[in-house]
Amino acid sequence: MLSPAELTHFLLEGSQQVSFVYSASSQQVLFVSAAYENLFAPARREQLNADLPQLLSRIHPDDADYCADCYERLLRGQLREDIQLRLLPADGSREVQWLGIKAHLQLASDGQVLLCGFVNDITAEREYLLNVDKFNAKKNTTLEILSHDLAGPFNVLQQMIDFCREKVGPLQDPQVEQMLQVMHDTCRDSVNLIRDFVDQEFMESTSVQLKRERVDLARRLRQVIDTYRASQAYLGKHFAFHCSRASVYADIDDNKFLQVINNLLSNAVKFTPDGGHISISLDQRPDRLLITVADDGIGIPAQFHEVLFERFTPARRPGLRGEKTTGLGMSLIHTIVRLHEGRIWFESTENQGTTFYIELPASKPRRHPWGER
Repeated sequence: MLSPAELTHFLLEGSQQVSFVYSASSQQVLFVSAAYENLFAPARREQLNADLPQLLSRIHPDDADYCADCYERLLRGQLREDIQLRLLPADGSREVQWLGIKAHLQLASDGQVLLCGFVNDITAEREYLLNVDKFNAKKNTTLEILSHDLAGPFNVLQQMIDFCREKVGPLQDPQVEQMLQVMHDTCRDSVNLIRDFVDQEFMESTSVQLKRERVDLARRLRQVIDTYRASQAYLGKHFAFHCSRASVYADIDDNKFLQVINNLLSNAVKFTPDGGHISISLDQRPDRLLITVADDGIGIPAQFHEVLFERFTPARRPGLRGEKTTGLGMSLIHTIVRLHEGRIWFESTENQGTTFYIELPASKPRRHPWGER
């Protein structure tokens, strides 16, 4: 009969994932499975401790502070999530390798603090998820843009129908009047249908529990504003994006938070006249991130400032092209921001524009615990 030690050996050595035991006390790898040589080829596991400083130096610069934070929380027994990080290629090529690390803390009988776990190559999975998130955000942005693009012509048709109704009124022709009424109602119902569909997408997305992950928020906001820029000729507005750094990371639910941004941009489009300007800014500060969405539109009347974030707020009003509103959007935005442990507020002056501010917590930079190796 096989011994427990033999069973454990066969299990670990035959697996495609890398198993490891690392001593935080001595800063040495005590064990690594054979899969290490496949994952980091042409590395040899007997040389791992000698190669460890070089391996750690390949951690993507944007992930270094995040890894340091995970390491410190792991040593305190406070890390609950898997670690996902990027490793730069050893040959200097542009392709990065995504690693998924599951680790836990153990105390050995000799008093050593051990970190034990598994490492997997998750590059294909991460690329798939990034594409899904990218196209999901583009879908939501496109829906918002289409709702304005399609609602605009229908509103124009309604105005033309009203004009025709005035001109043919003296004819007193019931059949013509009935046809005009049908056209008017069809335009109105079409606009409502478009807006209801977009609003329903937003409301359904907010009813699901948050799934927070580390996201390059600068890249995601840039993608959103680029989609609006591509349609700015049709929307009749100018769009801009400003960021203090090339990459800014935040722990957010990607889809829900981008719905917040899309909803704020949609409102800005509704209440900004043609030729107006709408911008997003992202600023990384020591203890928080600040996102602003600003426009130079018609602004929010002062009497509505205190009730804007209420459910079914009395501040709801149709857009400049007659776009409908449920009064739920700002309440849902407020809820999602608070679920992210952030806060939202705004400044607005009638006929001068509106700026919304969103603050999110940011992790403080940490000294790399492996920096002195």
